[in-house]
Amino acid sequence: MIKRRHTAIADAAEESRIFNNRAIFSFCFVVVCFAILIGNLYYLQVVKFEEYSTRADGNRIKLVPISPNRGMIFDRRGNLLAENAPVHSIEIIPEQTDDLQQTVENIAALIEISDEQKQAFFKEVKQQRRFKSISLKEQLTEEEVAKLAVHLHKLKGASLEARLTRFYPYGDVLTHALGYIGKINEKEYKKLDELNISANYAATRDIGKVGVEKFYEDKLHGTVGYQEVEVNNRGRVIRTLREQPAVSGDDLYLTLDLGMQLKAQEIFGERRGAVVVMEPKTGAILAFYSNPSYDPNLFVHGIRGKDYRMLLNSPDRPLVNRMTQGVYPPASTVKPLMAVAGLEQGIITEGTRIPDPGFYRLPNVSRPWRDHIKWGHGYVDVYTGIIKSCDTYFYDLAYKMGVDRIHDFMSKVGYGRASGIDIFEESTGLMPSREWKKARRKQYWGPGDTINIGIGQGFWQSTPLQLAITTATLINNGKRVTPRLGESFRNSNTNSSLLLEPEQVVDVVNENNWTIAREAMRRTAQNDGGTAHGAFLGATYNPAGKTGTAQVINIAAGQKYNAKAIDERHRDNALFIGFAPYDNPQIVVSVILENAGGGGSNAAPVARQLMDYYFSEQFNNPQIPDRVSIAKQQADRARALVEREARYIEEAAAEKAAQEQAARQPATLPTVSPTTPNESTPPADTVTPTATTVANPPTEAATTEPNSTKPESVDDDEMQTGDPRRATSTDSAADPVEIPAPQVGDDTPAIQGTPTTESIPSNTESEPTEQPASASPTPQGEQP
Repeated sequence: MIKRRHTAIADAAEESRIFNNRAIFSFCFVVVCFAILIGNLYYLQVVKFEEYSTRADGNRIKLVPISPNRGMIFDRRGNLLAENAPVHSIEIIPEQTDDLQQTVENIAALIEISDEQKQAFFKEVKQQRRFKSISLKEQLTEEEVAKLAVHLHKLKGASLEARLTRFYPYGDVLTHALGYIGKINEKEYKKLDELNISANYAATRDIGKVGVEKFYEDKLHGTVGYQEVEVNNRGRVIRTLREQPAVSGDDLYLTLDLGMQLKAQEIFGERRGAVVVMEPKTGAILAFYSNPSYDPNLFVHGIRGKDYRMLLNSPDRPLVNRMTQGVYPPASTVKPLMAVAGLEQGIITEGTRIPDPGFYRLPNVSRPWRDHIKWGHGYVDVYTGIIKSCDTYFYDLAYKMGVDRIHDFMSKVGYGRASGIDIFEESTGLMPSREWKKARRKQYWGPGDTINIGIGQGFWQSTPLQLAITTATLINNGKRVTPRLGESFRNSNTNSSLLLEPEQVVDVVNENNWTIAREAMRRTAQNDGGTAHGAFLGATYNPAGKTGTAQVINIAAGQKYNAKAIDERHRDNALFIGFAPYDNPQIVVSVILENAGGGGSNAAPVARQLMDYYFSEQFNNPQIPDRVSIAKQQADRARALVEREARYIEEAAAEKAAQEQAARQPATLPTVSPTTPNESTPPADTVTPTATTVANPPTEAATTEPNSTKPESVDDDEMQTGDPRRATSTDSAADPVEIPAPQVGDDTPAIQGTPTTESIPSNTESEPTEQPASASPTPQGEQP
């Protein structure tokens, strides 16, 4: 019997329930997924919109800073002195390259890149901030630009850039006034950060290093702009979306007169020294020339190492601004102001006369301080003392006045202090005092020290600019002007003056006292017997002036100064201060010629030529040479500099050979003369500069007997008639002068180290120190 199988009938209700549960679960799952997706989309599109939008734009849109055009610099007549010239360079952003070393080599295969340039580039890579464009080579030729443009798409991270950079069309004639710009170094970046202005330099590579370029950096630089651009995946710009233009820097107009500056260069030739021509009522500087100088264009793109070393090691010290950093004894140029001080303090009167037998003695001291005229001037009043440059008269005046009153008066008129000129590179010089000598040399101030500063010698040091300022103070009856190179800033909205009002610094007792000194200076230049009469013979503009001659080295007792027998760099410095016209002074001139000899026969003729130029029709209608002529002159001076340096190297080698030969000879003991009364040897703790010295002139003292003679003033024709006795101190009272380290360019590795600090040693004289009180009576105002 067959059994039948029975199949269970499905439960429709259960299946429906299961299906519904599954459908609901699936639906809920889908809903949840969509909710998560929508939530995430909301989070991305709404909550994080700003952040991710910025990131997306960051890949596509770049904010490119725009460098402002630097303000240009003009002279008082509108002649362009510093302009912006276009240059092309190949730039690399290291972070955008796959292999920086290979990229550099690929570029070097297309154009000439020296090993020195590569080394300088990789050094800058380590110093620069991230994602900053760094120049591999600047000043590309048209052919080099074309080669790079063809292959630029293969050079990831590299770009060709065209920008404006500084150019100084007149080269070395204006260097120490204008200064120069150079690449921003790490120290300067940190300072910009500290001042919270680094963002304004986002597109700027250069900054003012010295001169007015540095002093007025904030005005000349301008304000950075920005450009919003869209780029592709290779970083190439597709289009510009938005732009905020940069604001150019203000144009700077200087007080300088280009024609007079060129005239000063022509007059100086190859002679070392400095000249300042200034308006006495306003402090506006018309000429500001230091020789030798250098071409500032060398520093703009990075100076070659060998060129920098030649400038740095040159015994002529072209890097030093002699107007403000060169310190020299003012010598007899201080006599008019010494006279004013004596008159104002009642120590002398217009009629005070003293006998001058050709020397001066302190009470109870047998040794004399000699005048430059060995037979003397007879009876001398204040006029004759200045006109004839009588040392004996001012020995006596200084002794009676005392160092304290001299220091107080001379400090007020402008010696031993910063002038306030609108450049940072300035030495204060030294107006010595008893406190200074005690602190610096560990010695008491002696009467002999006071006598020496009475004729502008001894420890007294000044700059050529200070000579001009103090002469202006004399003209203004005790009102001191602030010297200025900047006259005004000009842009589309403003025209602001930079000149300052004079300041009354000396309480005037009697204005006639100042007139007496000025009248003596007029007679010095115009009367027979005046030390500057020969230089100004025939001048029609009523000049006035005072000559001076500053000692450089010791001359042993019993010996006479013989310029021909002395090394050229050991000879006396020539000085002159003057003004014109006498009745209504329009200009002040101060001149220093290093190792030139007498002031009346050397420095005064330079001032005469400059005054002749100022009062001529040529000053009002100057003939400025074209750029081709200027370029030729620059090339000629550069060749002359190279020739001089080669000659110096040969002379140094010959001198070294002679010293080695002498060292092999048997030594002989020197003969030492006994020390005269009231004298002592120099202190054992004489200061020796630790850095490279920049001297005027850079010499070592000649072989002499220390302090065997008392120094005295030498002026004008005393070379033939006098009995000059000289001494010099190795004490350097000048402030250290910082010369910025250059940016190194074409064919040398970057110079390592910090900026070179160069201290300018003095040209002062060693003075006898004070002996116990019993040795000599203490003069008025002098206390041990």
